[in-house]
Amino acid sequence: MKIPFYIVDVFAEKKYAGNQLAVFLDAENLSDTEMQKIAREINFAESTFITKLSPENNAAEIRIFTPEYEMKFAGHPIIGTSWVLMNKIFENQSQKITLTVPIGEIPVNQSGDLVWLQAAQPEFLDTFLAEDFLTFSNLKSTDFDGKFPIQEVTTGSAFVIVPLQNIKALENLILDQGKMNEWLHTHCKTSHRALYFYCLEDGKLISRMLCIEDNQLKEDAATGSASTCLQAFLLKYYAPQIEVINHQGDFINRPSQIYFKGKLSENHFDIRIGGKTQFVAKGEWEV
Repeated sequence: MKIPFYIVDVFAEKKYAGNQLAVFLDAENLSDTEMQKIAREINFAESTFITKLSPENNAAEIRIFTPEYEMKFAGHPIIGTSWVLMNKIFENQSQKITLTVPIGEIPVNQSGDLVWLQAAQPEFLDTFLAEDFLTFSNLKSTDFDGKFPIQEVTTGSAFVIVPLQNIKALENLILDQGKMNEWLHTHCKTSHRALYFYCLEDGKLISRMLCIEDNQLKEDAATGSASTCLQAFLLKYYAPQIEVINHQGDFINRPSQIYFKGKLSENHFDIRIGGKTQFVAKGEWEV
């Protein structure tokens, strides 16, 4: 059996930047095991599998796999898959579609060369002490931005949001994999465990996402799901309305730009992230 696939770079201002994504069509007959094996073979941060396509409704159902496990929600796979559907698959060139993922329906729209998704309402989980991070990182107490808490937040996938004082602390960050992994398993409320460090310096938002996967410490070039959590965090603690670009991937030579446009009103979070997608390749995958 052969199935078509596309490769794109997501949250990328140009090719060979941002976060890579493989999008597999006609995946309704693939087993969970086959999807996982394909995702591991291609070895991008995530791959998506379109299991149901409804062009007449501008809708699709997808599943998202890392090389190690399936995710309930992830931002760059949704943005990238939507771009492929709107620009390469759907003949009506619709600017609005709906993607269904395990957490539910995600509205997506395209405006110019930006594709935007609207995230689910956030849940704010436990807060932590900066001292915890001194045990598994090279950070000092003065590296943390004390104006904000350190908190686990989820909009479908959970991340511990860690505010730092400046770019220098972010750039020089070193983590002890074993101790970090132990801390994550001890303290995180969900099965998805990751750290999202950020700083706001001179009005520029810069971030780094680090997690343990395949028993390795990994850094992501652009993390849409973490960005929705960070946007919720900033709306709650920084300002009730925000429009800014989140720069991620700079320190691993995959510069990414994730556009934020959000608003908090009467305890309702309107969280939208957007980004550009660059077409790289298409082909057939033999299953």
